Amino acid sequence: MPRVTCSVARHKRKKRLMKNVKGYRGGRSKLLRTAKESYTRSQNYAYRDRKAKKREFRKLWIIRINAAVRDKGLRYSEFINGLKKANIELNRKALSEMAINDPQGFERLIDMARETLKAS
Repeated sequence: MPRVTCSVARHKRKKRLMKNVKGYRGGRSKLLRTAKESYTRSQNYAYRDRKAKKREFRKLWIIRINAAVRDKGLRYSEFINGLKKANIELNRKALSEMAINDPQGFERLIDMARETLKAS
């Protein structure tokens, strides 16, 4: 039975890995085993933190909206409830941007939410 070597495939795999870990510090960019470990760990962190990033931004938008709404004498939960009852479907990102860049428009939204809450 002929002897099979994985030289071409192994070299290609190693080359791809080393290209991905270029710039890592010390042996993490030079040694195969440590490079492989640090690369898989980095990919796990990247996957986890893509999810965490979405949570962090949502928290930031809610904090901004709450701050802007409290200046007008309303709470965040009341504001969101009033918007839902008034059938105004704006996401938190848009509301946050509006609170920063368009205070007059945001104030109209607050008034609409307040009127809807009083009516119900």
